[in-house]
Amino acid sequence: MKSWIFALLGVASVASASELPSPLDLKSALLYAFDHNYSIRQSREQIKVQQGIVLTASSQLLPNVGATGQYIRNDTSISQTFPESNATYQVVAKATQLVYAGGGVIAGSRAAKLDKQAAVYDLQATINLALLDVRTRFYTVILDKEKVAVQEDNVRLYQRQLDDVQNQFHAGTVSNFEVLRARVALANAQPDLITARNDYRLAVEQLRQSLGAPSGPGGISVMPEVVGSLDYVGAEFTLESSLATAREHRPELIRLAKLTEAGQQLVHQAKAGYQPTVSVFGSYQWSGASGYQGSLASFGFPIATGDINGWLLGVQGSWAIFDGRATEGRVLSARAQLEQARLSEATEDLSIDVEVRQSFSTLEEAKELVNASVQTVGQAAEALRLANEKFHVGSATQLDVLTSQVALTQAKTNQVQANYNYLVAVAQMRKASGLTDVALTN
Repeated sequence: MKSWIFALLGVASVASASELPSPLDLKSALLYAFDHNYSIRQSREQIKVQQGIVLTASSQLLPNVGATGQYIRNDTSISQTFPESNATYQVVAKATQLVYAGGGVIAGSRAAKLDKQAAVYDLQATINLALLDVRTRFYTVILDKEKVAVQEDNVRLYQRQLDDVQNQFHAGTVSNFEVLRARVALANAQPDLITARNDYRLAVEQLRQSLGAPSGPGGISVMPEVVGSLDYVGAEFTLESSLATAREHRPELIRLAKLTEAGQQLVHQAKAGYQPTVSVFGSYQWSGASGYQGSLASFGFPIATGDINGWLLGVQGSWAIFDGRATEGRVLSARAQLEQARLSEATEDLSIDVEVRQSFSTLEEAKELVNASVQTVGQAAEALRLANEKFHVGSATQLDVLTSQVALTQAKTNQVQANYNYLVAVAQMRKASGLTDVALTN
């Protein structure tokens, strides 16, 4: 079990949206989302709802104490209990305790407690999913920032290439055609840079949404700078251990198991309708009357004419010998719901098994792509260097240089994308295995 989740159930979101850390790194983003993400906050409130249901269901196991009272003024001519009185009162204090209800109340209380435990694991699942989304969107921001940097480097290289060609044109070593081709290449690089910058802005807004940081009054005024890197950090997973960990720790599975247990209790509760209910009670009653008698009546003073006080103890019960098959219907419905809960548990178990296997396969692919991209960038950089040297000595054309430049840009982009895919695959593998985000465990 994740003990941290139980310790943090009562944590309220006390920080305001304006307290978003600046600059914003990955761990700060995850911790902020833990307090502010709307899905997480809704799940916390659902636990409070279940707590109220538990209190309601358990209330019948405790004594029920109440008091009633009345005071009546009337004409003495219509008084029957106290003929000479024109005012009567009665106060009754009564306590009732359920003794037997066929086990239905106890079963209902247990079902409510199991539902609350299921809500706790639903919160844990929501946290895992929300933090995975934040982590993925954070990596997307860094990825798009890196893509902007790659495109800016690409534009700068094309600009330097144009400057070199113009210098050679003035020296008479190349034709005007080479200058025009360099200008076209520079112009063609601009749309990719514009698109990359827009993608970065959109990624920042999507991250803000995942964090639960509204803008405007009461929210953040400006999204802080997002800082971080997509450095490759190796992580080791095995398929067998990941499957075992997922079956043991995935909160979705534990939640459904709790709901199945709750369904069993609801069947017991429904069957209790066949049994009688018995309660014991005790009460104490104060009653009396007052009126206007004798010489004091002329001065308006009421005179007590009698008081009746005493205890009342007893047992009461009821038994629905025939209720039109209503209990039978409730039992049938409860059993069907229990079977649905079992089927949901089996469905989720299969779904998690497939998810772990897919995540593991994706992680292996991402790891291979990272290794391949590192070699490709090195080779593309060397090819560009050789193309520039050959171009300066006249043994290569400008087309060779531009082709090498495009290849290097693509290789750098692929490397950044490969690192991003790997980091996201690691995060998805941890979530699929039921492991808590490292930001909450460190």
